[in-house]
Amino acid sequence: MNDWLLSLIEMALFVVLAPLFSAWVKRVKCWLQNRRAPALLQPYRDLRRLFAKQVLLSHNASPVFRATPYIIAGATLLAAAVVPFISVHLPTAAIADVIVLAGFFALARFFQALAGMDVGTAFGGMGSSREMTISALAEPAMLMAVFTLAMVAHSTNLSTVIDQLLAQGMVLRPSLLFALLSLLLVGIAETGRIPVDNPATHLELTMIHEAMILEYSGRHLALIEWAAQLKLLIYGVLIVNIFFPWGIATHNSIHALAVASGVVFFKLLVLGALLAVGETVLAKMRLFRVPAFLVLALTLALIGLLSHIILEVG
Repeated sequence: MNDWLLSLIEMALFVVLAPLFSAWVKRVKCWLQNRRAPALLQPYRDLRRLFAKQVLLSHNASPVFRATPYIIAGATLLAAAVVPFISVHLPTAAIADVIVLAGFFALARFFQALAGMDVGTAFGGMGSSREMTISALAEPAMLMAVFTLAMVAHSTNLSTVIDQLLAQGMVLRPSLLFALLSLLLVGIAETGRIPVDNPATHLELTMIHEAMILEYSGRHLALIEWAAQLKLLIYGVLIVNIFFPWGIATHNSIHALAVASGVVFFKLLVLGALLAVGETVLAKMRLFRVPAFLVLALTLALIGLLSHIILEVG
């Protein structure tokens, strides 16, 4: 029962910390750009305001349009449930598979693209087509990086991968370096960050994610925005816990969990700051250059896989 309670606490941490992580990235960007930074609690206020507003729906909105925010939020929450946050030995470790995680993301993306086309607006259809184009290029790169990790740890289970990397100690592996770079590029594309997309843009012709949710309001928009923040945190936790697993709890004692919480939070702070630096020094690329960006991610993952075969297996 204590282990299941810890699993629920980890899910709650994902839910609670997702807006805070997004606020931290925005705050560091404001510091770097010499702008006044919003409060760290501002995303929580925005979500509370959206939940309090009335939902306005188009007359020709179908049940799919109405159900999509709940499906997106539920699929993203389930994705968070399979990602080890502060401990690897939890009851949810049995389903903590990267393929399952990719499936949850694909389910949310599929319904979001359907909702973008549902009401028949030009921008919604444009955003959906762009989103599916990007996902068709990002998913192979993500799976190739996953296969590299699976060959290193002989499993696609996230808890097993982390356990194996911890047991092997600090070893310089070119395969993991290339997989890390590939997953970074995929994470930027999947979460709609600069240079692929700009989550704060108001220019309709450049929008991807935002174009699909223009018709949403109230609690529906709040759920979608919260799910986007949660997805960003999931990718952050994946990167810091898989490629830098030191500090994560391998047994569920109070001391180990407390130390793991502090270490993981510190790594997320560093990753958020690096993301803010990248978004500050880079400009948003043209849409027609995004395929080359994702082909680079796929190439890096493929090089990582081949380097593992040549240097470690061969």
